[in-house]
Amino acid sequence: MTTPVQAAPVKMGRIRLKRRAAILAAAEQEFACNGFKGTSTSAIAERAGLAKAQVHYYFGSKEDLYQEVLATIMNQWNLTLEDITADDEPAEVLSRYVRAKMHFSRERPELSKIFASEVLRGAPILQTYLGKQQYEWVQSRAAVIRAWVEQGKMRRIDPVQLIIYLWALTQHYADFNTQVLAVMGKDCLTDEEYGELTDQLIDMVLVGCGIATRDTSTHIG
Repeated sequence: MTTPVQAAPVKMGRIRLKRRAAILAAAEQEFACNGFKGTSTSAIAERAGLAKAQVHYYFGSKEDLYQEVLATIMNQWNLTLEDITADDEPAEVLSRYVRAKMHFSRERPELSKIFASEVLRGAPILQTYLGKQQYEWVQSRAAVIRAWVEQGKMRRIDPVQLIIYLWALTQHYADFNTQVLAVMGKDCLTDEEYGELTDQLIDMVLVGCGIATRDTSTHIG
């Protein structure tokens, strides 16, 4: 039987995890709405329903919290391509990646906007990551794409540029959602409509990469 002494640390652990999650969720909203400079830990604390001191207990400074949010973005974006190999089928990998990124743009648009804002201001916080870690990550995935090309699985294409194209295509729906809705004449997109956009984007990527043709594509007329 669990004793009260044993249960206390478990309860405290859950409370800490819950508070930390609340702080990160509040930070996402504040950074997305007001940018790094326009956001204060007081505003984050208020949105999270906690005291400012509690925010600093879990995250030493606003910079620390901002870095954590940015790390979450990069980890989420990279996850789907993390373990790809030359033996994988590019159609499956690219389809899965596009679908995951589009889902992320729909469910967590604030994170994409924070990343875009950081890059537009010169990426002062992300500079080290973008200069080395992200470069190495992209190069390792580019090597796999080159292997697919050499195996005849897809047309010859600059793999680094392909990754950049995928970022631009999928993140646009989060970063420029207002523009997307305006030109489509809509107030919002339903899940079905967003799913159709995702399917069409996947088809465009696969056809463009020479993996599929218009005859085998299911959504491009």
